[in-house]
Amino acid sequence: MHHICKATAIAAIAISTTDAFVANPATRTNLPATRAATNFVTSTLATHNPSPRHLPTQLYDTKDDDRQDNEIERLKKMAAKLRAEAAALEADKANQLAEAAEKAFRKFDVNSDGAISLTELKAGLEKALKTDISEARVKELMDVFDKSGDGELQLDEFVTVDRFRNQLEALSREEKRLASEAVQESKRQEQEALLAEARLEFLNEKEPTTNEKVLSIIPYLLQESKRQEQEALLAEARLEFLNEKEPTTNEKVLSIIPYLFPLMDGLQYGRFLLGGADQEGANPFVVALALLYTLYRSIPFSGFVSFFALSTLSGNPSINRLVRFNMQQAIYLDVALFFPSLLLGVGGLIAGGVGIQVPQQAGELFSDVMFGTLLLTLLYCVGSSLFGKEPASIPIISNAVKDRMPTIDMFDDDGRFAPTPKDEDGDKSNKDK
Repeated sequence: MHHICKATAIAAIAISTTDAFVANPATRTNLPATRAATNFVTSTLATHNPSPRHLPTQLYDTKDDDRQDNEIERLKKMAAKLRAEAAALEADKANQLAEAAEKAFRKFDVNSDGAISLTELKAGLEKALKTDISEARVKELMDVFDKSGDGELQLDEFVTVDRFRNQLEALSREEKRLASEAVQESKRQEQEALLAEARLEFLNEKEPTTNEKVLSIIPYLLQESKRQEQEALLAEARLEFLNEKEPTTNEKVLSIIPYLFPLMDGLQYGRFLLGGADQEGANPFVVALALLYTLYRSIPFSGFVSFFALSTLSGNPSINRLVRFNMQQAIYLDVALFFPSLLLGVGGLIAGGVGIQVPQQAGELFSDVMFGTLLLTLLYCVGSSLFGKEPASIPIISNAVKDRMPTIDMFDDDGRFAPTPKDEDGDKSNKDK
C-alpha cells in the first residue's frame, strides 16, 4: 500500500507541475498528462498487486493513506499558486514591454502624428543606440516590422529599442555572411579562371597570332589547290572522252559528208530542175549529182544503211563534236523530208476524191520550192561546218539535235557517263528559280 500511494503522489505531482508555469492554465487540457499518470498508476498497481494467496498476510495503514492524500492536495495547491504567480509575472512583463514600447514610440514620434516614418525611425535609433545607421539598414528594419506595408510604424507594430538592436545585429550578421559568401565565390571564380588559363596555356588555345592565322590556312589552300587540280584533270578527261576540242581541218571536211544523206533523199524534189542532166552541155554540178544519186541508189537499202551508220557513229564520243552534231542533224533533215512528200500525196488523194484536178504546174512548183529550201539549208550547214562552227540555227531540228548531244554535265564526279533526262533538268531549273 505504501508503494501504491507513493506512485499516486508522484503522478499527481507530475500532473500539477506540468501546468505550473502556464500563463493561463484554464486554456490547457490535462487529458494527456492524466492519461499518462493513470497508465503509470495502473502499471504500478499491476506490479505490486499481490496474488490472492498473499492477501491475508498484508496490512493496510489508513493513517498513512490520509497523510499521503493530504500531501498530494498540498502539492496541487502549491502548483496552482505557482501557475498563478507565473501568469502574473508574464502579464507584468508584457505590460512593462508595452509601456516601454509606447514610451519609445512617443520619443520616436517627433511630429506626434501617431506613426513613425523612416526619417523618424532613423533619427530615434541613432539617438538611442548612439551610432550612425545607414538609410538602407533603416529601410530593412522598416520592412521587417511594418506589417501593414504602409511605409510607417504604428503603435501596435512598434517594438522596444532592444528588439531593434537585436534585429540590427541579425541583419549585420546576415550581411557579413553574404559578404563572406561573395568573397568565397569570387575566390572560386578566380581559381576557375586561373585553372582555365592554365589549361589554355597547356593546350595553346589562345587567340592565334597573325603568323598562326596565315599558317592555319595553308592546309586549306593546299587542299583547295589539289581539288582544283583534280577537277581540271577530270574536266580534261571528260573533254578527251567527249572530244569537244576545236575541230581540225580534216574534221571540218569530214563533218559535211553526212549531209549527202538528206541531199540524196531530197533529189526527188529536184527532178524538174535537174531534168536536163542527159542533154549535152548540161551543168557539170548537175551531172555529178546525177552520177552520185545513181551510185547511191545502186546500193541495196542504201537509205537504211546510211541511217543506221550515221546513228551509230554519232554515238561515238571519241569523234569530234562537230562531226557527231552534223551526223545527228543530217538524220533529222532526212526524216523531215518525209513529211512534205506525205503531205503532197495525201493532198492529191483528197483532191482526186472530191473530183478536183490539181494542175501539174502546182506539183512542180511545190517540188522546186522544197528542193530549193533543202539546198539552202545544206549550204548553210556546209558553210558553217567548214568554218568550224556548229550549224545550230535550223528551227526545231537544231534544238532537237542539241538535246541529244552528250555534255560534260552528264558525267558524275567519278567520270561515269550518267545522262540526265530532260524532264529532270527542267524540274531542277524550276527549283533553282
